[in-house]
Amino acid sequence: METTIPTVPTPDDAALWHDGALYLADQRLLPDRAEFLRLMDASAVADAIRAMVVRGAPAIGVAAAYGVALAGRDAYAAAGADWRAAIESDLERLAASRPTAVNLFWAIDRMRRLILSLDERDPFPALVDEALSIHAEDRAANRVIGDLGAALIEAPTDVITHCNAGAIATGGYGTALGVIRSAYAAGKIGSVFADETRPWMQGARLTAWELMHDGIPVTLQADGAAASLMAGRSVGWVIVGSDRIAANGDVANKIGTYGLAILAKHHGIKFMVAAPTSTIDMEIASGDEIPIEERNPDELLSCGERRLAPAGCVARNPVFDVTPADLVDAIVTERGVVLRPTKEKIRALMGGRGL
Repeated sequence: METTIPTVPTPDDAALWHDGALYLADQRLLPDRAEFLRLMDASAVADAIRAMVVRGAPAIGVAAAYGVALAGRDAYAAAGADWRAAIESDLERLAASRPTAVNLFWAIDRMRRLILSLDERDPFPALVDEALSIHAEDRAANRVIGDLGAALIEAPTDVITHCNAGAIATGGYGTALGVIRSAYAAGKIGSVFADETRPWMQGARLTAWELMHDGIPVTLQADGAAASLMAGRSVGWVIVGSDRIAANGDVANKIGTYGLAILAKHHGIKFMVAAPTSTIDMEIASGDEIPIEERNPDELLSCGERRLAPAGCVARNPVFDVTPADLVDAIVTERGVVLRPTKEKIRALMGGRGL
């Protein structure tokens, strides 16, 4: 079912399908401006994923699914009955857009399975329906994740979150922020402390914007301020999302998550990862096998248009790090909760599939 495009995007509007086009809320502009980009082909979708117009593993997967639908329309227009061969270059372009978020590859693989079942006729209607299903399923999964994660929080407490795993990073409602939304509604969260998340400042720009939009008390802090806050003993949980979870429960998330997990362990604070099962990669044994994207060092050397570092300064800009499973107290998915994750527990969650 198509969605009417609102005049101004809300946090639940990362991606919308309307009148044969994909509309993406341009997350690079938030919170200064809330605008949609209208995308009409797979190449534009791949470019938008690469350029961080859309980010957050589930939202990337949703966008990629719509990108495949657009690719199918163009392939049929160009090649008719030979559309399967014509679509391949667009599928490869989408898959190459970001290397770490496994939801991207999960969504493309699911669309590929549908492609294999179709005949020579126009694939566009079937591909659009499948993309809409992926979007709706993610939104529904996040509601379940929110409720399951909130149930783990036993008493009212403050929480820390890192980066943005909210509605804007997903098909809607959010993973980590979905837990926070549900827990706040249940009276279990007093205040949320959001790390600013250098260098793209997703915490400052997106998480703070989302929580303020929902009327949830949020305090922004520098990434390096978490330890001093934890020492004050008001924080009971760290709640984050994930871009890829290995078969043993190791978790890849925004750079800085690993350090936050170490700090939480030292201070006796529980660490929760909220993510759909599409984020779990059962083909890799551990976090050592997760490809870590490195982006342009200029993102770190500058802030917006202003250069911060001296000319000639060398920088490294890994986008993600890997948190070992033994630092994670709970992985919360739409299929259930895994406490103190291990390979055996993850395998059981996934129905015995994988390594």
